[in-house]
Amino acid sequence: MSKFRVGQGFDIHPFSDEPDRVLVLGGVAVEGSPGLAGHSDADVIAHAVADALLGAAGLGDLGSLFPASDPTWLSADSLHLLAIVVERVRGEGWSVANVDCSVVAETPRLAPHCEAMAANLTGVVGAPVTVKPKRAEGLGALGRCEGIACLAVALIEKS
Repeated sequence: MSKFRVGQGFDIHPFSDEPDRVLVLGGVAVEGSPGLAGHSDADVIAHAVADALLGAAGLGDLGSLFPASDPTWLSADSLHLLAIVVERVRGEGWSVANVDCSVVAETPRLAPHCEAMAANLTGVVGAPVTVKPKRAEGLGALGRCEGIACLAVALIEKS
C-alpha cells in the first residue's frame, strides 16, 4: 500500500431562484450575489474538497455519504459535512497533507474572499487548503453566469 494517495473532487451548482438563498463558498457568506441551488447550503468548494478527500481514501463520494434524498441533510452546513468526511478519512488511518482548489465563477468576484475561505477550510481539514478564483472567460454555462464550479485535489498520507 502506498504511503501517499491523491484524490480529485468536483462540484457544480446553478444559481438559485430563491431570493433569500445565501451564497456560501468555503464557509464564507458572499454578499451581493444569489445563492446556489442545492439540498444543503450548496457550498461547491466544501463539496469538492470533501469529494477529493473521500476519493483519495477510497471512501466513495459525497452524494453516497450524504444523499439529497435524506432530509437530515436539508440546508446542512457543508463545513460540518466536510468535518465528518475528515473524521472518516482519519478513521481509516490517513492524514491530510494539503488540498488545492480552483473555483470557476464569472460572478461574483471571489478574490477578496479567498483568504477567509482558505482559512475556514484549513481549520476544518487540519492541513493547508488553497483557494484560487478562476473565470470561464464567457464560455459555457459558467461563462454565462449560470452557476459556480469547483475542482479540488487532495493529498493524503498514511498516519
